[in-house]
Amino acid sequence: MPASAADNPWLKMALNNAWANATLYATLAGLDRETFTAPRPGFFPSLAATMNHILEVDLYYLDALEAGGEGRGVYDRQPLENPKDLAARQAEADLRFARLSGALDETALSAPCTTERATGPVTETVANVILHLVQHQIHHRGQAHAQLSHAGIAPPQLDEFYLDFDRAQSAKAYW
Repeated sequence: MPASAADNPWLKMALNNAWANATLYATLAGLDRETFTAPRPGFFPSLAATMNHILEVDLYYLDALEAGGEGRGVYDRQPLENPKDLAARQAEADLRFARLSGALDETALSAPCTTERATGPVTETVANVILHLVQHQIHHRGQAHAQLSHAGIAPPQLDEFYLDFDRAQSAKAYW
């Protein structure tokens, strides 16, 4: 197992996700329910729906990575309409993801990971599931950016994590 985040790209990706989510939720925290749930352009019809989707898919893949057995049942929860409540749940998921990623080694990365799909179980490698989870988050955070702009709110900068040259001060706390 790598000795630190600097040596572990999987942990770096998980920490970047945690930082980007925390940064985005810091902007969302001041929104009232009406603004958070108001119709917005995008794949999902509101900021609330977009952010709930990110959390649900994280929970789905984390369950699969941890062999938790909940499967598609993670989608049975009631969507949250308060950004502070949703931020707390996302932070819990992000911590789980960072802990899991920090413990990975080559054997774990190449191990099978099964997800339950509507058509039946599908098996991928742990590495591929993690890469998909990360890409999924980036994709939908970008949509949340557009929805914030539509609401007249300046979206936060989320791409200043890895480079020493322009790393956001808030990102420095993550490693």
